[in-house]
Amino acid sequence: MTFKELGLIDPILKALADKGYTHPTPIQQQAIPVLLKGKDLLGSAQTGTGKTAAFTIPILQQIYDNIGSGKGGRKLKALIITPTRELAIQIDDNVTEYSKYTGIKNTVIFGGVKQAAQVNAMRKGVDVLTATPGRLLDLVKQGFISLKDIEYLVLDEADQMLDMGFIHDIKKVLKLVPHKRQSLFFSATMPKAIVDLSKLILGDFEKVSIAPEKPTAERVDQSVYFVSKKSKAKLLEHLIETENPETVLVFSRTKHGANKIVKILDKSGINAAAIHGNKSQAARQKALSAFKDGKTQVLVATDIAARGIDVSELELVIQYDLPNVPETYVHRIGRTGRAKASGIALSFCAQDERPYLKDIEKLIKQKIHVIAEHPFLVDPADEESQSSQDSRPKNNNRNSNRNRSQNSSSRPKKQTAGRPNKRFNSKPKSE
Repeated sequence: MTFKELGLIDPILKALADKGYTHPTPIQQQAIPVLLKGKDLLGSAQTGTGKTAAFTIPILQQIYDNIGSGKGGRKLKALIITPTRELAIQIDDNVTEYSKYTGIKNTVIFGGVKQAAQVNAMRKGVDVLTATPGRLLDLVKQGFISLKDIEYLVLDEADQMLDMGFIHDIKKVLKLVPHKRQSLFFSATMPKAIVDLSKLILGDFEKVSIAPEKPTAERVDQSVYFVSKKSKAKLLEHLIETENPETVLVFSRTKHGANKIVKILDKSGINAAAIHGNKSQAARQKALSAFKDGKTQVLVATDIAARGIDVSELELVIQYDLPNVPETYVHRIGRTGRAKASGIALSFCAQDERPYLKDIEKLIKQKIHVIAEHPFLVDPADEESQSSQDSRPKNNNRNSNRNRSQNSSSRPKKQTAGRPNKRFNSKPKSE
């Protein structure tokens, strides 16, 4: 099936052709006809499936048709809410690309920057607005944004909204938009709290659930290194210097940890930058742009800041700290191996992170390959001493009360690496 067969208008088809898109992804093929009929939609899809185009294209087409029939002036008609600045910017960029031949106006608003430019953009007239919840409600309260004419409401990455504590903000927005509207609700996972929230938002809806042709865990070559906390930095330096991948995304559990990793890499002459919530929006965008352009080899990120990172051909993801929520692991490794591509994900696992590893393997239904030989192998005596001094990392997530096996911290049996040391096709480092 082609985009033309989905009944899309010529201005949108032309924009898609400019990007080289002729055939819809599975979620686009299922969602676009439903949305063009005006129905609400509950979508379950991972990143890299094309879901942004699945909801933006039909909304743009309906707005264009109404403008052409004289039904609409320049009033805010579509609101897309997303949890992070980076994801908001990414979605707005897509709206701009798909609507460039339609005359539709769009903009994006988010916190962390001065509001003047955003207010000016709204005053000029906007059809489609992509926003983070906090800045949206702030500008509504100040009278700069009215939601009374909203016809299309999109809630993207709803599970992340829930994790980040935006549920109350979303409920406030629901009270401000018209009851009669088309609503779209997207979430990578569907826990009970998300299902309950979807019932508040959706009316007569259809559900679209798309799994990648292969689950993320199968598309990505995964390995784990058992290493003490104090040796993680040395192992990271060693891997980057010996493998020399062109792009590396490193996940840190904390903002302070991300900054510390960057300092260590900088001292070793490795070009690195960090993005997290304490960085200004300008600094985050500068770091992300340098990474995408290949000027920065290593980007160190916290989970929240990494939402919205979309880098084509990202070679390697390294989990410096294992996440205490197994679903987060899948989100992380999904930064590589996007769409149909393959990728590599390496994890560093200290003694007190072994229970997290077991939970991850249970979720993805496979054992993660253990790199049994490397220069920084765990010394069991050191690990026992360290684990007696260090308490297990706090688990503040809703899954924190799960029972852990008493045997989960035992040292796994040694395995053979079974993979060549050199994984990447990158050029050797210049002297």
